[in-house]
Amino acid sequence: MTADPAIAAFSSEGNGDHGRIGVLLSHGFTGSPASLIDWARYLADQGFAVRLPLLAGHGTTWQELARTPWLRWYDGVEAAYRELAQNTDAVVVAGLSMGGALALRLAALEPVAGVVVVNPGLTFTDPRARYAGLLKYLLRSVPAIGNDIRLEGADERAYARTPVAAVHQLSQLFRDTTARLPQVTAPTLVFRSSVDRIVPESSIEVLRQHIGSADFEIIRLENSYHVATMDHDRELIFERSAAFIKNVTAGTTA
Repeated sequence: MTADPAIAAFSSEGNGDHGRIGVLLSHGFTGSPASLIDWARYLADQGFAVRLPLLAGHGTTWQELARTPWLRWYDGVEAAYRELAQNTDAVVVAGLSMGGALALRLAALEPVAGVVVVNPGLTFTDPRARYAGLLKYLLRSVPAIGNDIRLEGADERAYARTPVAAVHQLSQLFRDTTARLPQVTAPTLVFRSSVDRIVPESSIEVLRQHIGSADFEIIRLENSYHVATMDHDRELIFERSAAFIKNVTAGTTA
């Protein structure tokens, strides 16, 4: 756990008409729950049971992230899912960037009611990432990738450096998730920024080509960069995702 409340995990129990519906949110690589906290609170205000975990290796130091295998990131998402699944009638999983990959992997392995991803990562912009397994022995870190946000003043509280060893772990997550995409059959909603300097368009093409879901929609965001959940289009994401969650879970509550 982190001592900084700005990047702490968020949890809210459901209430009202949607209290038996769970929503799991996953933040991105080197980031923190700060990037999704407004979305999480919006969904909680709608009455959903919400979990937004702080993933292993995040919210502390980039050096700790460098020591953290990707399966520990996934373990945090899986644990939050298990908690929700035990206490709700249906769970929708969502994520930003790397969190989108984690959400898709979970959807391939668990009976989720739906998937919502924002600029999901499955491929890299920087071609050097493919050599991270070797480069990590020569270079400990590279400049930060955080705060690709058009809205002035927004801060996702990401690390000031990106550990190369963790990039290698991220590439393994991407590879594993891509192989499992045909198993993702739940309805899937994708929000994609027209300008994204972190996740390339090839990630969306990989997702479109390999996902097993027959219910697949992409909503383009014209006024946001990568961290769109903190950008000008955030209200659109919040509102459309809430409507999607209500739609895919209709009739599932006891």
